[in-house]
Amino acid sequence: MEYQQIFRDIAKVSGGDSYLFLDDLYHIVRADQPSLIDYFHRIAKDDGLWLKIGTIRHRSDWYRLGNPPIGVKLGDDVDEIDLDVTLEKYATAKRFLMSILKQFAVESNIDLGELLTDGAQDRLVLASGGVARDCLAIFRKSIENSREQNETKVNAEHVNQAAGEYEISKREDFKRDSSSDEQELEAEFDSIVRFCLNDHETNCFLIDKNLKGRQADLIHQLVDLKLLHLARSRVTVRTRAGDIFEAYMLDFSQYSGSRKRRGLDVIEFWKSDESLRRASLIYS
Repeated sequence: MEYQQIFRDIAKVSGGDSYLFLDDLYHIVRADQPSLIDYFHRIAKDDGLWLKIGTIRHRSDWYRLGNPPIGVKLGDDVDEIDLDVTLEKYATAKRFLMSILKQFAVESNIDLGELLTDGAQDRLVLASGGVARDCLAIFRKSIENSREQNETKVNAEHVNQAAGEYEISKREDFKRDSSSDEQELEAEFDSIVRFCLNDHETNCFLIDKNLKGRQADLIHQLVDLKLLHLARSRVTVRTRAGDIFEAYMLDFSQYSGSRKRRGLDVIEFWKSDESLRRASLIYS
């Protein structure tokens, strides 16, 4: 095939293997994704070409059973690399994000400890949901807020304000990345926001770990879209013996900044907080 020859020529010129990066696969119509992957996988197979595909997990299909099957199988044909650091591993997420900020600080001859209070560091991890890009964006806005208020250090309140302001950017990303079923996702998200903030005045909710169907799919997509964040993958409820639940945190932007809620019960799930085990938090 012509494309195969192109990559052979690239490998020959470079004196090594060639690489093809396909990013944002989820923008392709979902039903066509396995065929697209299958096409490039056939080009790459046994031909010195490495294929890397970037996508959102719950908005992607990479394999379709048939005769013959189309696409690739994880573990057999390709390996999966998960780039997300979830809030469930809070200490790991904090170390990861602070190491990135410290590197920028070193290059700017700044002591990060002199710029960020301890409370601001923890708040920044929560506000970003463990996502490096969001952390950097909220950090920049936090510095701007600190300067506007003539403060010498960034504190938790500066981060709160920045997280609320960043909500506009998150909504734009949401609309761009969910164009095919935006209304359905937005309706589910609005329902979760009402459940958490209006009905129970808290930042977290639980779903049955065995929940299947469209609602479970929508919730997982909202996690991929960074509007919800996994807090704990296994939670037991006192009055529901034998049942296992997953705990999620509503994105910080929904109850900070101009949306700040007075009297909100912020569950500190990264600590040994038993508040997550309340039956009232079960969302359905």
